[in-house]
Amino acid sequence: MSERTQITLDPELQKRARRKAADLGISFAEYIRRLVARDVSAPRKLNDPSVLFALGASGGSDVAQEKDEMVGRAFAAARGRRRLKRS
Repeated sequence: MSERTQITLDPELQKRARRKAADLGISFAEYIRRLVARDVSAPRKLNDPSVLFALGASGGSDVAQEKDEMVGRAFAAARGRRRLKRS
């Protein structure tokens, strides 16, 4: 048995959501149901931790002091790879 739920949306957001539902050939309610079902059932996508390895040169480094910079470089490199794949 379904439960009735009421939500409040910004008028522009509601207009865009109704248009998207119409484009999909489904009701606005069905569109919202599908979004909620997908959001609560989809496993969270974790970032690939391997981007943290092989960052530095083979020489010594002080990870304790440089970890923030190293993590930043790893994520920047991962973003760069994703952008290249899209092209």
